[in-house]
Formats: sequence, structure tokens, C-alpha cells
Amino acid sequence: MTNTKNLDFLKQVSDRLSETYQDDLAVSYSDDRSLPRRENVIRVLEELLEVIFPGYSGRYDFYRASLGGAIAGQLPRIYQELVGQLDLALGYIQRVTGKPLAENAAEEAARRLMEAIPAIREMLKLDCQAALDGDPATRSMDEIVLAYPGFKAISIHRIAHELYVAGIPLIPRIMSEYAHSITGIDINPGATIGKSFFIDHGTGVVIGETCILGDNVKLYQGVTLGALSFPKDGCGHLIKGTKRHPNLEDNVTVYAGATILGDVTIAHDCVIGGNVWLTDDVSEPYSRVIFSPSELSVQIRPGRKRETK
Repeated sequence: MTNTKNLDFLKQVSDRLSETYQDDLAVSYSDDRSLPRRENVIRVLEELLEVIFPGYSGRYDFYRASLGGAIAGQLPRIYQELVGQLDLALGYIQRVTGKPLAENAAEEAARRLMEAIPAIREMLKLDCQAALDGDPATRSMDEIVLAYPGFKAISIHRIAHELYVAGIPLIPRIMSEYAHSITGIDINPGATIGKSFFIDHGTGVVIGETCILGDNVKLYQGVTLGALSFPKDGCGHLIKGTKRHPNLEDNVTVYAGATILGDVTIAHDCVIGGNVWLTDDVSEPYSRVIFSPSELSVQIRPGRKRETK
């Protein structure tokens, strides 16, 4: 049991901690500042992925003959929980900006996302096919949907991006950071990504908020599509909302460890080699950008000569 001495000590810690809640500069919770619940957002996200690819999560049993009815039974529950989280997110932005919201704003935002789900599924089918075509190690689309972290990250991104472009705060980033935590792939929900997108291996890939990727783009592990610098205003504060990330046109491939920074454009059908550091446009289509390291040598260490029989 906690003795009196420890209770007094913990009360002192509690008092000091409570003082930090009163600082206007600190992040503090209050009764009128309800926020979306991360676990609820993730649950809605996973349920949406379930109706996009029924049966792959293993949470529910689906049968082809009754699939339409089963999905129709799932959607009302998903919709209601989505509306609840959207209402919290929109209420938050209303308090921050002081601007009134349109009537039934959360319901309308939920309707727009639900209406987009069939199109998102069609896009993801193309992404899945791109993975099948681009990776000789995979044997089936089932394997990609079940196991590939790149495909999981792309699937979450396509849902989060719909909410981002609709102006929903907080929730798209919760979704993208959830994907980041389980896949090691960091795609900002603001990034615009075309059809048939494939991330091979995926660990350490970073795609910034204002990136624009065309169709049939392929990235390998460790690729960074980031910002070169962060412009500031006269007071030294970051200027947000500017275009600061790369544009990759159709059919661009970027190999492992490459870094492309700033609002630069890589022309269509270009190949960016591994470990390249690039801060300029590649304006000529079909170009190859290659990093050539200094000449390597292999030497036999003293005392480690190969044995001969």
C-alpha cells in the first residue's frame, strides 16, 4: 500500500502538474474542447477498409452470395460513428477559428466520404495491380492486400486524403500517423497521388504534404520527398500552406535512399537512382539520375587469408 509519505509526495507532484495546465501556451484540455478520439477514428478507418476489401481482415465472415447485403448492413453503423468523430473535429475547428459551421456539416462530410468509397476501391485495385506487376516476389493480389505495408499505407492515405481535401481537421492526420506507426511509411494526407502507385518494401518512405505524384509512380524504401527549407514571415514564424514539396510526373521510379527536396519537378519516365540527393528539376523526360560513389576496393585483412585445400 502507498504510505502517507508517498501520498504527500504524489500530492505535491499533482499540484505542480496542475499549475502547468493553467498556462495559456500549454496544451490543455477543457470541458468545452472535446476532440476526436483516436481509437474511434482508427476503428472507423479499419471498418472502411473492411468494406473496401471484405474478408481480408478476418474480423467478419463474408460470403459472395450475400456480400451485398452484408456490406449494406455494415455501412449505417460505420456512417454513424464517422459522423460522431467528424462532428468533434468540426467543432474543434469552429472553436479555433470562431467561424460558424454549416448546418449538418458533419453529416455532409460523412456522406461525401461514403460516396467516394467505390472510387477509392477502384483506385486501390489499380495500386494492387501495380504492386503485382512491379514486384517479382509476390504471387497474388491476395498476398498484397493481406501483407504488404506499402499497400496498407496507400489504402489509408486514399481515405485520409478525401477528408483532407474536404477541410476536415485532425482526423486525416490521425489516420496517416496510424499508417505511419504500423508500416513505417509516412504519407501526409495532403499529398496528391495518381493511379497505380506502388511502394516497394516501404520502410522509411516520407511523402510531404504538397507532393503531387502522377500515375504509375514507383518508390523504394527510404525515399524522402520533402521540403528544402521552411520559409518564415517577418516575425520568424513558419509560413504554412505554401507549395514546398516535389512533383513527380507519370512513370517516375525513385530507388532506395534517394532524397528529393523542394518544389521541383521530375519529368515523366525518369529514373532517380539510389542515394541521390536532388534539389533541382529534372526537366528532360526519360532521364536517369545516378549517384556514382568513389571507387570501392576489397582487401584481404592480415591473418585472414583464404584457406586452400
